[in-house]
Amino acid sequence: MTTKTRPMHAPMTQFQTNGDQLLVNGHPISLLALRAGQTPFYVYDRSVIHRNIERLRQKMPESLKIHYAMKANPMPALVNFIRPLVDGLDVASGRELRVALNSGMDGHQISFAGPGKQENELIAAVASQTTLNVESFTELEKLRDISDQIGVRARVAIRVNPDFELKGSGMKMGGGAQQFGIDAEQVPDALDKINHYGLHYRGMHLFTGSQNLNADAILTAHKGIFELANRLQKHAHSEIESLNIGGGLGIPYFPGEKPIVLDAIGEQLAALISQFQAEHGDCEIAMELGRYLVGNAGLYVCEAIDIKQSRGKEFIIVNGGLHHHLAASGNFGQVIRKNYPVAVGNKMQQPVVRPVQIVGPLCTPLDLLANQYELPQVSVGDLIVIYQSGAYGFSASPQGFLSHPEPVELLV
Repeated sequence: MTTKTRPMHAPMTQFQTNGDQLLVNGHPISLLALRAGQTPFYVYDRSVIHRNIERLRQKMPESLKIHYAMKANPMPALVNFIRPLVDGLDVASGRELRVALNSGMDGHQISFAGPGKQENELIAAVASQTTLNVESFTELEKLRDISDQIGVRARVAIRVNPDFELKGSGMKMGGGAQQFGIDAEQVPDALDKINHYGLHYRGMHLFTGSQNLNADAILTAHKGIFELANRLQKHAHSEIESLNIGGGLGIPYFPGEKPIVLDAIGEQLAALISQFQAEHGDCEIAMELGRYLVGNAGLYVCEAIDIKQSRGKEFIIVNGGLHHHLAASGNFGQVIRKNYPVAVGNKMQQPVVRPVQIVGPLCTPLDLLANQYELPQVSVGDLIVIYQSGAYGFSASPQGFLSHPEPVELLV
């Protein structure tokens, strides 16, 4: 078979190479495997995260606050690294809240979203003066009782389920019937209850969807968010202090996808923020991002442990799989399965020779990490690397499935 140059299925220039070795912040991948003490492992590059945040700062208006959505990757060392680079942290569980507070972030700079918050989580958030993005009327009643019980006034923002959708979003989280937030038409009643219960009204949180690469769709959504917030604020009993406009900025994973262009988004946001603050005073406007800050900074690395032929196909069996990286297997939100970008980390300069199947050790055909993916000649012991693995990898996977060992996480 004629050899050909390695196909670049997604932007991977954030990592350099040294001969055949893939480098992560200057560290050869083979040495990182020794440092981890095992394969599989995840590794996250500080320099890539830093560049992502710097690029965002350059394109967005100076007045926009940047928050890190910890659900994308709650590794404590990573959160500790990001904390001084951002203006706030957004959490979705009591455990994430503890990690955020332990990083040194003040409770006033943390927000807590998600339906079905447990009472102990609500108490911890009120006690630490975290802003609670309220998802239901029941939650408001619980916060009234907790505030009275512990003698601390809950700081609340209404998570609004808007009356429009973010088009082109990989995962819609607003518009129509949703488990998320309070429907826009019910917000006036919620604002009345906040006032009646004596809670501290902070503002609103509108998150319409995630993983969007269409700048025009983001522009339309932002315009709708500010218009809706302005309309709903007229029903509030006090000034709005904070407006969280969500995130939604995607990263490219698959062939044909390109990075989202931020210029027009930043320009429009500057105008929208200026107009909103002219009417509502010094209201803090925050953008909540997870995947966009850390997604391309991470790699999942596993090892080829067996190679077999079956009826015309070559199977590379690795010691990692969907139990560690559910998203790469296509079982985390993909309707039609697509391959994440893959490489042989210790053969970066070797030519592609044939398409292969990369499968894990689990007893299910769903344990497929790459389907008919063109790679160099793979040998047992080679390091198979999956790019774009910094978000929704380790913590978003069913690690207990079939009781295989967990991966290790490194931040370099």
